[in-house]
Amino acid sequence: MKQKQPTARLTQLGEKVAMPASPDEAKLETFPNPYPGKKYRVTFDCHEFTSMCPVTGQPDFATIAIQYVPGKSCIESKSLKLYLGAFRNQGQFAETIVNRILEDLVASCKPYYCVVKGDFTPRGGIAIEVVAEHGHAPGE
Repeated sequence: MKQKQPTARLTQLGEKVAMPASPDEAKLETFPNPYPGKKYRVTFDCHEFTSMCPVTGQPDFATIAIQYVPGKSCIESKSLKLYLGAFRNQGQFAETIVNRILEDLVASCKPYYCVVKGDFTPRGGIAIEVVAEHGHAPGE
């Protein structure tokens, strides 16, 4: 009997997929953690994150850093890229964006620990950094 590959249920990896119109339409995909008995950290850095100011409609730019300790599942990076890109035309404040990303990641992969940091470039002379966490970092 041929075993299924752990990536067999991924629908976006290796495919041409259009950018979702919103985070609600995006599909965060996961795959089985290859080391479920270990507590190790995975880090993603998105240096080209964009969204819109909900008041002015002007673009906001940020670096989004995600670090998590996987539970049974790991986040597939292409689906994450499409999910983050789906914020491009969303009018939301930085605080909402960072907390939404954290909530969606926790719901999709149920990590032991996850932290999302949004480092938004200055507008009007003020930079904004938002950090949202779930669980406890290993060693705490």
